[in-house]
Amino acid sequence: MPIKKVLIANRGEIALRVIRACRELGIGSVQAYSSADKDSLPVRLADESVEIGGPQATESYLKGSTIIAAAKEFGADAIHPGYGFLSENPDFAEECAGAGLAYIGPQASIIRVMGDKAAARRLAVEAGVPVTPGSDGPAADSEAAVEVARSIGFPVLIKASAGGGGRGMRVVKNEDELREVFERASHEAAVAFGSGAVYVEKYLDKVRHIEVQVFGDGERVVHVGERDCSIQRRHQKLVEESPSPAVDEAMRERITTAARRLAERVNYRSAGTVEFIVDTATNDFYFIEMNTRIQVEHPVTEEVTGLDLIKEQIRVASGESMSLYQEDIKFFGHAIECRINAEDPDKGFMPRPGKLEEFTVPLGPGVRVDSHAYPGYVLPPYYDSLLAKVVTRGQTREEALARMRCALAEFQITGVPTTIGFHQRLLNEPAFLEGRVHTRYLKEEMWAGHPMQEML
Repeated sequence: MPIKKVLIANRGEIALRVIRACRELGIGSVQAYSSADKDSLPVRLADESVEIGGPQATESYLKGSTIIAAAKEFGADAIHPGYGFLSENPDFAEECAGAGLAYIGPQASIIRVMGDKAAARRLAVEAGVPVTPGSDGPAADSEAAVEVARSIGFPVLIKASAGGGGRGMRVVKNEDELREVFERASHEAAVAFGSGAVYVEKYLDKVRHIEVQVFGDGERVVHVGERDCSIQRRHQKLVEESPSPAVDEAMRERITTAARRLAERVNYRSAGTVEFIVDTATNDFYFIEMNTRIQVEHPVTEEVTGLDLIKEQIRVASGESMSLYQEDIKFFGHAIECRINAEDPDKGFMPRPGKLEEFTVPLGPGVRVDSHAYPGYVLPPYYDSLLAKVVTRGQTREEALARMRCALAEFQITGVPTTIGFHQRLLNEPAFLEGRVHTRYLKEEMWAGHPMQEML
């Protein structure tokens, strides 16, 4: 059945992105919002809107039953979860289906298995996708973890089986330290994700973070190229680009084929991202995880392919076959995305919510800005600090960088501190310009010796 009205169970720029896709498709939109977001741009621009609870996410955006009830009340026949919140919650996807609502995302069974990092790792092995040496599943206790570490060699990484974003993750250099931190990491994982299961894998010193966009309709899967997301702080991405300046054609073929194989292994449906680390010493790549949702950085892929991933998500959720064939997906030029956050980079990127006094975004050839902000908008303190994503595209990486410098200079934002100055500095760093960065570059090189180094 064709989708006629979508309830958007998210906020900020991704909510506005979905509203625009619905409008282009001639589909109605209902914006679900918390009391803190009543003056947000998505609420103003959606066809209809409904308040679903208080300012805390647990009172609103994480209340699946309330969201589903609102969708039924407003006559929506589908729900788009965006990213974050309930977007990778298999129970919510099942509840949507049980209520007769199309869930604009992958099947609940896929969300569940890929959300378990140990299970996803086993699937990757079955699909012939390289994984870092480590435990076959969650370690039963600290002594079991020590046995694994002995077999693969220190240092090792303890990771939450159900987690992400660096929580429940520890780098361990010896047996005594592993015994000491194992329970702590397990407890942190249990608090953050509801499961204390952790596993052990080999820690690689300097790696790049490369991810591959995939898309499927439950029967056929394509890859939509790779993105380089190596500029991070505390495991959070700050800059993304496509194609990666560190990936040659031979490696691109191997890594995108591996991602596609894994997605085919589970008959993947909708947009998803397969994430890898690349050892800068050997150029070998290893599977990390699969994100079963649209990514924050999806505009980078759209800009180098001309595709609209959100509209394709909606079409597939309507029951249509995917319109994409691998041979039809063409890549052109280079695109870079900088996340403009309301944060103070000189104080460890501390979020600083407040009122935007001025908010003027850049324009011009090859410039795209996805944002929900406007002059006078008060940024709530309850959610992430993302103000805008600025994406520039050029025929070459150099042209995309030049356009990004111009775009950053044209931003006029007052009232809150932003990360614009950080991006301007980064775009003039020789290592970044030459493509010689890794995931700890900011902490260990760009800010080496700076008082802020220990805060990264």
